[in-house]
Amino acid sequence: MFKQVDNEMELALFNFIWMTAWREKGFEFEFSTRVLGRYVVITPQGEYVGSAEFKPYAPGGGPLEEIAPFAFHPNVAADPSRVAEIDKIALLKEWRGDYTSELLSSAVHFAQEYGYHYFVSLLEPVFYRALRITYRVPMEKVGPAKFYKGDQVVPVVFDMKRMYENPSQYEWLSFREFAMRPPECSALPTLSSLL
Repeated sequence: MFKQVDNEMELALFNFIWMTAWREKGFEFEFSTRVLGRYVVITPQGEYVGSAEFKPYAPGGGPLEEIAPFAFHPNVAADPSRVAEIDKIALLKEWRGDYTSELLSSAVHFAQEYGYHYFVSLLEPVFYRALRITYRVPMEKVGPAKFYKGDQVVPVVFDMKRMYENPSQYEWLSFREFAMRPPECSALPTLSSLL
């Protein structure tokens, strides 16, 4: 299950998740100043295990364009207002196989809810391969893998509209978002001791 981050405790859990995953991979931390939305993935037992952040896409500028020419991709160039950046896609190590579909579903949900057709992103190569082969996510490489902030990254454009307009083609796709307050989080005592 997933839900949009809407309070300070969920923001702390969101940051804990992506920073734990980034530290494990040796990535440099990068905090976003402009954010469209943040989602967390939550187990049925109330454990917060995944994160995804959505940011405005700015064609022709910023560090993303230095890695790959996203602005020249035909789908991006056609209407940049329908493009967002997805960042901080992370699952805690022990949950990676079990909750990837919820993490991907949160991205599709956000795109549909807010009218985005495409997401641009920099993906870790193993994750890129899993999305392409196991989940058959419609995406296109925009350039070769490059070293960025601690590891190789693959620049991609996700076709979000294709997924939310054809949900039956993606058996992993689910919109099991929490409609109300999620169960109590078992990580809260642990997290509060870290803060």
